[in-house]
Amino acid sequence: MRRKSSFSALRWMSVFTLLAAITLTTLQVVRFSRLRVSYPHGLEIAGVPMGGLNRQETAQRLLEAYSLPVELRYGDDIIHLSPTVTGFELDLESMLAAADLERTKQPFWSAYWDFLWGRKTQGGDIPLRSTYSEIRLRTFLEEEIATRYDKPSSSAQPYVGTVKFEPGSYGTELDIDQAIISIEKALQSHDDRSVTLPKGQTSPPRPSLQNLEILLKQTIEISEFEGITGLYLFHLDTGEEIHFAYQEGEELSVNPDVAFTTASIVKIPIMTSVFRRIDKDDDPETLNLLQKMIVESGNDPADWVMERVIAPDLAPLEITKDMLALGLENTFLAGEFGLGSPLLREYKTPANQRTDVTTDPDLYNQSTSSDMGMLLEDIYLCAQYGGGAFEAVFPGQITMSECNLMLDYLARNKMPNLLEAGVPDGTEVAHKHGWVTYNGIMHTLGDAGIIYSPSGDYVLVIFLYHPEQLIWANASALVGQLSEAVYNFYNLPIQ
Repeated sequence: MRRKSSFSALRWMSVFTLLAAITLTTLQVVRFSRLRVSYPHGLEIAGVPMGGLNRQETAQRLLEAYSLPVELRYGDDIIHLSPTVTGFELDLESMLAAADLERTKQPFWSAYWDFLWGRKTQGGDIPLRSTYSEIRLRTFLEEEIATRYDKPSSSAQPYVGTVKFEPGSYGTELDIDQAIISIEKALQSHDDRSVTLPKGQTSPPRPSLQNLEILLKQTIEISEFEGITGLYLFHLDTGEEIHFAYQEGEELSVNPDVAFTTASIVKIPIMTSVFRRIDKDDDPETLNLLQKMIVESGNDPADWVMERVIAPDLAPLEITKDMLALGLENTFLAGEFGLGSPLLREYKTPANQRTDVTTDPDLYNQSTSSDMGMLLEDIYLCAQYGGGAFEAVFPGQITMSECNLMLDYLARNKMPNLLEAGVPDGTEVAHKHGWVTYNGIMHTLGDAGIIYSPSGDYVLVIFLYHPEQLIWANASALVGQLSEAVYNFYNLPIQ
């Protein structure tokens, strides 16, 4: 009986132990099954740790991490950009599906065995999957950032009553293309959601050419000059042009071509015609006469070089033909400079046949501000490129090196007044000036030149005429002020 009882106790103990083991195993399997519903330790989705979280918790954490606004810094301003503004959306289903595969990639019992032994399985890294609208982001940057926070540049403005300009200022402008790249990166980051917006510098705009023309006319009015002013401006880089004739606060009709006595300025056409007929390397005496004619403004050298190179008696008429061939229909030379030189021909031009205005021009030499300006432009283009009107009208007869020599002579014609007075010291001015006096009274004064400025080269020709008398101090000062106004306009100060 005792043996039977002992056997029964052992049997029940074994059964109990087996049942306990089965129960414990079942509990562990259930516990593991519940844990297996959560994502494994070390799993990251879009850079966010998700170990131990279930599917719903993971989705919530992702939404929280990527719905935070992006902080935009633009200068001293801070703007918060909600991702929804850009149409930013997480592809949750795709990322969670990839995480589910990561969670179940290890067989159940193998994973269970690791669980029993306390071995933690390492999860993978699921990359971010999202979309946004670049068009919506660009629209936001253009309409909400650039429009509100860009700082426009300001153009220089003339000081009232002067020909000087107060400085313009630079502005700032959002670099939208670079900003989009930076913001896109921030939208796709859960921890670095701050962007310093890139900006560029905008240069001050130049006042309009119309503003310069108004300034020039106001300068004439302020000077109280009551005579006739003829002005021609041509920028050799931009092609901008101003051309007007002005008298006592009014522009003279719609045609600014007024005939003026050219005086020594006509030596520019003489020089052009001479170079058309010589090879500069073979005629040093002619070059010496040209230099004296331009640099020293000698009248005798002008007559001698015309007689030597062009014709003994009729050189002025040949020079006039050359100018007409170049399209300068208001420019002529009808006799030499020497006292008592005969008038070879009386020229009628569109400019000197006007009935609405007259400057009582000399019958021996006349031109207009635009004719002289265009001739200087032809010389400049020839010197720079070897082309222009000279090559078209006189092919192969006026070379590039000859045109450069012409400009060199004109640049050596130094005159501290007139055009040169309006530019900074050291600025190169290739020009020829001239004036006319009768019985000691000056009526006409002019200066025609090319100004080489930092912002580009330009032609400027100014003639002044007064029927009674030009006072040198006042007239020369006016030319200098007009020259300064143009120089300042093209070389505006910036702060």
